[in-house]
Amino acid sequence: MDSRIVGAKSEPADAAKPESTQLESAIRRGLSENGARNFWTGMLLALLAVGTFRAAGWLFTLCVVAACVAGSLAVVGRRSVHGVLYDVIAWPLASLSSVPWVYAGAKQMRGSKSRREQGVVLSVVVTVALLAVFIPLLGGADATFAKLLEPLTPEIATDRVVQKIVLFVVVGLAAVGALYVLAGPPQPATESTNEPVRTLRRLEWALPVSALTVLFAVFVGAQFVALFGGDDYVQRTAGLTYAEYARTGFWQLSLVTILTLAVILVVLRWAGQESAADRLWLRVLLSAVSVLSLVIVASALGRMWTYQQAYGFTLLRLLVEVCELWLGLVYLLVLAAVFSLRRMWLPRAVIGTAMATLLALAVLNPERLIADQNISRWENGKPLDTSYLSELSTDILPAIDRLPEPMRSQVRERVRAQLDDDTWQSWNLSRSDAAR
Repeated sequence: MDSRIVGAKSEPADAAKPESTQLESAIRRGLSENGARNFWTGMLLALLAVGTFRAAGWLFTLCVVAACVAGSLAVVGRRSVHGVLYDVIAWPLASLSSVPWVYAGAKQMRGSKSRREQGVVLSVVVTVALLAVFIPLLGGADATFAKLLEPLTPEIATDRVVQKIVLFVVVGLAAVGALYVLAGPPQPATESTNEPVRTLRRLEWALPVSALTVLFAVFVGAQFVALFGGDDYVQRTAGLTYAEYARTGFWQLSLVTILTLAVILVVLRWAGQESAADRLWLRVLLSAVSVLSLVIVASALGRMWTYQQAYGFTLLRLLVEVCELWLGLVYLLVLAAVFSLRRMWLPRAVIGTAMATLLALAVLNPERLIADQNISRWENGKPLDTSYLSELSTDILPAIDRLPEPMRSQVRERVRAQLDDDTWQSWNLSRSDAAR
């Protein structure tokens, strides 16, 4: 059907609504939009604050990337007609598009200024430029004059100047990009045309989903047999120790959960929901495969935990374990979407839970957690890789206090040797405590 006809039909229905009802709807939309903006803004500030408390550079990098996503979603506000992928990168895209906009505005402002004001601005710029050129030249020509300039001219490191310039450009573009999106926000999704008609009939999607459900049910049954059979059963059937068995299966199970999630989302998006029978089948089959996938997620987590107990804890192993935990949370959200058959809220909820998971990881202090677990293994007779601990940040120092001398002092001194002097804008609590 022509979208213009659809829009023409909907206008009288909207116009027929009482003014009080329209006002209430507008207020609810405004409160919802403001609530979303406040949430993403709070997430942005919380993620950036991690750098003040945790010294791990990799953690702060992840938080900065997530903060950029939160900032973009905060600026966009409601869902746009382009979808969540556009909303995530709307802010960076606008940073480039906003340059002509800023130039046009500056040109308009310059045209509105008087000739005298323009002359004063130009004079100040020329004065600063001349002093910047001639003062270094004269200072290099005469040692006495250079001595007089020393208290007035700070030492300038070229690499730091370049860093500051790049930071200024990036922050400036981000600021004008945010203003550009706020001045001309993208069209909300509620004003878009109707969604494309779903093309998957029940047989087309039910057969593959049913096959996955049966396959997962058989696999989960085998997992329970291996779990209760223990190490002896695994050695008899697979020829592996339980730790080796756990290692070989984790990555495959993680890939299975990700691919299954993609299948569920495709079916939820395109499956027909015209009849009550269609909706019932959709709820039953997608719920079944989602619940079984949650069991597989739990199996993958159990395997990784067993492997870490046997071979030690590392950042990579901890991160993939956290990602698997997040996937389990995503499956719970998918179950809620399947039961309600409403999915428009799901993408932003997935992004929000990813940021919340990252914040929770920062609160837990991942590097200290790794050090604590490895030291606990060492206390139980397992080997301890002190070289690996020495490569981590000052976040691990509270855990190092559990080690005896001279091991404790050796690890502490290696960690402290990596410290650089913090300036006021790069101050960090963990590094400050370590420097005392």
